[in-house]
This record gives sequence, structure tokens and C-alpha cells, in this order.
Amino acid sequence: MRETVLRLLRRWSGVTSTIPDDIVITGARMELGRDLYHLFLRARWWVSIAAIAGTFLLVNVVFACLYVAVGGVENARPGSFSDAFFFSVHTVATIGYGSMYPTSTAAHVLVVVESVVGLLVTALSTGLVFAKFTVPDGRIRFARHAVVAPLDGVPTLMIRVGNERGNAVVEANFHVTLVRTEHTAEGHVFYRNLDLPLSRHRAASLYRSFQLLHPITPHSPLFGVTPERAEELELELLVSMTGTDETTVQPVFGRKRYQTEDLRFGFRPVDLLRVLPDGRLELDVTRFDEIEPTKPLPDFPYGSRDT
Repeated sequence: MRETVLRLLRRWSGVTSTIPDDIVITGARMELGRDLYHLFLRARWWVSIAAIAGTFLLVNVVFACLYVAVGGVENARPGSFSDAFFFSVHTVATIGYGSMYPTSTAAHVLVVVESVVGLLVTALSTGLVFAKFTVPDGRIRFARHAVVAPLDGVPTLMIRVGNERGNAVVEANFHVTLVRTEHTAEGHVFYRNLDLPLSRHRAASLYRSFQLLHPITPHSPLFGVTPERAEELELELLVSMTGTDETTVQPVFGRKRYQTEDLRFGFRPVDLLRVLPDGRLELDVTRFDEIEPTKPLPDFPYGSRDT
């Protein structure tokens, strides 16, 4: 039941799950209260504000019903839900116009209880909004495809990474993991994770574009892998980045999952830099995801025709 409720909340709030769509989790224990907090932080702003406003209105509706039941509110029409609701709003918001006020013991008790509830709701809402404001949002962009092309005569895995913000991510560290399907000696299917060493795994400052390079040498797990072999092994690439936002001095991270169909052999990323007539460099980020076929080389085991 709790999983169904959380699934509906995610769908309604527009929160995207961090679990890949082709993986189904069953039997996992969920704490509804803690998961709701994370859903609030990951939801869109309009959803979060609507949730706070809805909670405020719900509290006033409940107390309005109680005021109608016990009475004892001066200048409120007997049995009037609207008068009781507005009196409840005045109480929670500590407005106190003076036109309506409690006159009976039961009404005074309800005012005391509602005041305590109002303080808790206000404090909780303030904390949630502050927490949502302080959550770092790193706009790290990864290219649509990971490509394999010759670089200085060596087949090389290339992945383009960039920062969509106007500032820099300092001390950016990158990690690439290869996941492939293997069969053990006992006949079991095993999903092996292998780290791919990069030519440079660290960038002092990450701006608009950075290229991750993994040379496919005889020591590489990708050595000799063809497009057909990649499909057979069900290759996946998991790319992650961690760093510090230079403006907020908060940690930021990004990640990307490349499946077999996202891997292109015999292609390279197009160049984003060009020299302007005045000598300045232009970086065209509109071509961030574009790739182009490489020239066929005798020693390169595959070309763009193989994909």
C-alpha cells in the first residue's frame, strides 16, 4: 500500500525516479514519512508550494468543523462553516481582527490547540522551504552518446561532459564504470562492474565542455569489443561527477547511464571550438550532442558503418 501511495505521489509531483526504468524494485522497505520528505525536496517548486498551502487549508477546514460543532464564537452565525473557517484562519495566522472571538470554554480550548498546531505547521513549513532552497542543484550535462574513435592511432572511448551554469565547478572528479554480463563457471549470470581508467579523471575547473577519454589498450576491458560483441555483453557505462560549486561552495554531482544503444563506434564528437576573425575562441554549445563519422583507418577495427 505504501509503495502504491509513493508511486502515485511521484507521478503527481513530477519527481523522476533515480532508478532506471528497466529495473523493477519489489519487496523494498519504505518509510513513508522519510520518503515524503525526500519527495518534497525533489518535487517541482509549484508542487511544494501547493502542498504547503493545501496543508494550511486542510488544518483550517478541520478546526472549522470543530468550531461549528462546539460553537462559542462571538459574531459567528450559528452553524456557519464559512464564519468558522475564517475565524480559524484568523487564529492560525494570528491576525485577530477582533470581529470574532471565543466566548465559551470549549472554544477557548480549541483556540489553544489550534495555536499550537499553527506554530508547528509554520515551523515545519519554514524548515522545509529553507531545506529546499539550500539543496544544491548542479546542472551537469552529459552528451547523448558515448563514442569510440581513434585518437592518435589508439581506439578511445570519448564522453563529453559540460556545466550548463555560467560559473565553474571546481575540483571536478570523474568516474566511469563498465557494466557487462558474464557467465560464471557455475553457469550463473553475473553483472560485473569494471572501472575504466581515464586519461584525466580530474578537472581543476569544469565550465561548458570537458572530454573524458579512456584509451582502449590491450589492458582495457573494452579491448577488442565490436558493436556486435557490445550487444552480446549488454554493455552499460555509468558516468559520475562530483565537485564543488564555486558560487555556493556546496558539493554538486551529476551522473549518466549509457546503454548499448547509446554507444557509437566509429564516431567522434564534433569540435565545439573555432577561432573568430578577431582571434577570440567561440564555443558553440548548440552542437554539444553532435557526433560525426571518423575516417576509416587500417588499424581501426570498426568504422561508422558498423553501428
